[in-house]
Amino acid sequence: MRSDEIKKGLERTPHRSLLYGTGVSEQQINKRFIGIASSFSDLVPGHCSMRDIERQIEKGIHTGGGQAFIFGVPAICDGIAMGHSGMNYSLPSRDLIADCVESVATAHKLDGLVLLTNCDKITPGMIMAAARLDIPSIVVTVGPMSDGKCNNNTLTMIRGTFEAVGKYANGEIDENMLKKMEITSCPSAGACQGLYTANTMACLTEVMGMSLPGCASSLAVSAKTKRIAFDSGVIINELVEKDIRPSSIITKDSIRNAIIADLALGGSTNSILHLLAIANEAEVDITLKDFEELSFKVPQIIKLDPSAEKTMTDLENAGGIPAVLKTLYGNIPEMKNTKGVSGLKLSEIASSDIWCDNDVIRPVSNPITTNPGLAVLHGNLAPNGAVVKISGVDKECLVFTGKAKTFDSEEAAMNAIMSDKIKAGDVVVIRYEGPKGGPGMREMLSPTSAIVGKGLGKKVALITDGRFSGGTRGLCIGHISPEAPAGGIIGIIKDNDEIYINILEREITLKVPEEEIKSRLKDFTPAASKVRKGYLKRYSAVVSSSDKGAITSI
Repeated sequence: MRSDEIKKGLERTPHRSLLYGTGVSEQQINKRFIGIASSFSDLVPGHCSMRDIERQIEKGIHTGGGQAFIFGVPAICDGIAMGHSGMNYSLPSRDLIADCVESVATAHKLDGLVLLTNCDKITPGMIMAAARLDIPSIVVTVGPMSDGKCNNNTLTMIRGTFEAVGKYANGEIDENMLKKMEITSCPSAGACQGLYTANTMACLTEVMGMSLPGCASSLAVSAKTKRIAFDSGVIINELVEKDIRPSSIITKDSIRNAIIADLALGGSTNSILHLLAIANEAEVDITLKDFEELSFKVPQIIKLDPSAEKTMTDLENAGGIPAVLKTLYGNIPEMKNTKGVSGLKLSEIASSDIWCDNDVIRPVSNPITTNPGLAVLHGNLAPNGAVVKISGVDKECLVFTGKAKTFDSEEAAMNAIMSDKIKAGDVVVIRYEGPKGGPGMREMLSPTSAIVGKGLGKKVALITDGRFSGGTRGLCIGHISPEAPAGGIIGIIKDNDEIYINILEREITLKVPEEEIKSRLKDFTPAASKVRKGYLKRYSAVVSSSDKGAITSI
């Protein structure tokens, strides 16, 4: 065992003494050392229930013959960090989390890991660490929160709060209703109710095989989640015993399976960043071209909030990810028969006795739309690619031409939206919010939600070198690469320039003569970095572009 390096032999007497100091018994010291990387936090609703889940995992580890050690990992709530400088730290925290898990697991020579996670950047950060370390690991995602209710109307965090801000500003609801919605939209612990980034990544983790079947959609407050946590604790012992490592699970086939599921689900655009980063850590050749190729082959069979009224609770009741796999496997030829931490092959999950509600999970032969949930766009404005969540775009907006309104920060754009300076036919351009420029590639949920709340969701486009929350809907195109600080064309757009977007043809173009573009680029000096010290300065210096996954490998 790896842990023998810290507990075997005469020279390890001091090490054993320190381990005894933690309360480990003589009987347990020779057991497998299993780390529980817990992202528990009182600050994050998706994580505040993890103390109970830690206990369940710990019980499972000891039942399976191991010795559990819980250690902490940072967690940031994107919703609370949204719309201010805190969001600069969200994406960078993904790589910080991977570094934290790597550091603790290596320094203490753990034999295996249970990765307890739930929210947006924490889940991919944990999986990146597992791929980097390549020691037996299993992921437990805690699951979605319960749906909100106000005057018997179902609410989610996005519709009940962020979009309510725009409705209040527009006079559609009064202050009393706004307060009611604010209090009732998030009624329990768990990841926000829609197919936002947290739940998207939980679904893709299950599809890749890094968590147990049924884990992704099991509600955070349910007994089912506790049982999955216990079983995960037992199974990690088997993975260590058999030396089953992430490298045998996170493969090109399993990541492409996750991409297929992502396209079918219409998940968060952030999943593209995270799958690319996971592939990089696993040393698997996955690029934007894989997303482009598969996007023409996979229809959307599920539509959840924020693009529809149904929530993760509905997906759970419809059969969860096992039912999704039952629907996709055999009907999408590109989906491969991979095996996960449960020991089951994808074909075995798909062929098991699973209830599948076809009102929620449509058959491949009768999809919601033949378009995929996500798409990659190209053009002179984004030669290295840009990303759009097609599932959140109204059909009448799939082709759009508008006049640019340019802003060098999210705050400037938000001020213009809230003061009614954005009109129908505008294309809101937000730049200097990419991985380097932000730095940290902030999510633009506040401006996109305000646009929808003001009734402009079908009349205004928003493009950015930043990114979007999984809760974003409307004609919103992010991850424009190269970003402005890297000399990207987004940096030279002027007010009233014409921008052409054709999602069906995967095109985004600045309608300015080529000679004019060359002239502007020649005279273009990107704005100076916004930070001069601390973690973000170091992050900005090493982070890659979004089309590479915003990775920090150097």
